Amino acid sequence: MSSKSSEGAKHSILLSNCTADVISNAAASLHFGALVAFPTETVYGLGADATNESAVAHIYRVKGRPADHPLIVHIGQLSQLDQWAIDIPDYAIALARDFWPGPMTLILKRSEKAKDFITGGQDSVGIRIPANPIALALLREFAGGIAAPSANRFGAISPTTAQAVKEEIGEFLDVHRDVILDGGPSLVGVESTIIECLEDSPRILRPGAITAEMIEKTTGLKIESSKSQTRASGLLDAHYAPKAKVFLLDPINPVVACIAGVGFIAAANHPTPDGAIRLAAPISDDEYASGLYEALREGDRKNLPAIYVIPPAGDGVAIAIRDRLQRAAFEGGSLR
Repeated sequence: MSSKSSEGAKHSILLSNCTADVISNAAASLHFGALVAFPTETVYGLGADATNESAVAHIYRVKGRPADHPLIVHIGQLSQLDQWAIDIPDYAIALARDFWPGPMTLILKRSEKAKDFITGGQDSVGIRIPANPIALALLREFAGGIAAPSANRFGAISPTTAQAVKEEIGEFLDVHRDVILDGGPSLVGVESTIIECLEDSPRILRPGAITAEMIEKTTGLKIESSKSQTRASGLLDAHYAPKAKVFLLDPINPVVACIAGVGFIAAANHPTPDGAIRLAAPISDDEYASGLYEALREGDRKNLPAIYVIPPAGDGVAIAIRDRLQRAAFEGGSLR
């Protein structure tokens, strides 16, 4: 791996045309132990051969990620699931059939193939099949599991474009081996729903676009409500955070004394406070989710000291948006 340098930041590979040859070359790079950043429908992932311990260690170094934080293994088809997991509950199979490919990760009892360097030493492993044509083409060309957390520094904003990947971790990549695939903006924009499937009923560890109502409809089971000890991605109190301080506003009474030059994110029906810089004005919860991280990142590009946000109300993906914003605002807080 190359050291952190301006050389890496300037010359890390950015591919804009994901042809069959590009996908084939990227899969070959994975076989040789390189990293490939690739688009998914949620956010961009930073992938390595999930059976290659040194390649996976490269992910941890690039991200600055603690070694006990498990990674999600991405596979290309449902028939690969039992290579990585055992004792799979019937309800987990039902979820996989209904929502894969899609923005859902299942936490299952691991097989012998899922080693400690993937699972963070736990007896479980996270698996998902992404719903992005480039990701699926890469996975099927590679014909194995790709371990892939989000392609950002640990605790920072997840990237939803290839350019954001380059800005975030380009200087940490090996310019002679590692690859960034450009598949355009991620459509969902927030990370996958993580569902623990280790007991008689499913448990949501991280909310996402696959909601509790959808899970209960598929499984016929109530969501387990007790707290889990399982470690999974994105569960720290402070996470998904820009450099700017994030402050959450009361959607019912959002009037605050805004300091001139702060950022502002809210649904389009909320007017921009005097002196604030509008970063996003989504017209739906789906648009809010897909544009949230890029809006936070734009605040950092503008060197804003703070970003004020009115979170969306309601259910569905709004729950996931509020979860990400609460973690992003952990060092800032709520202005109520």
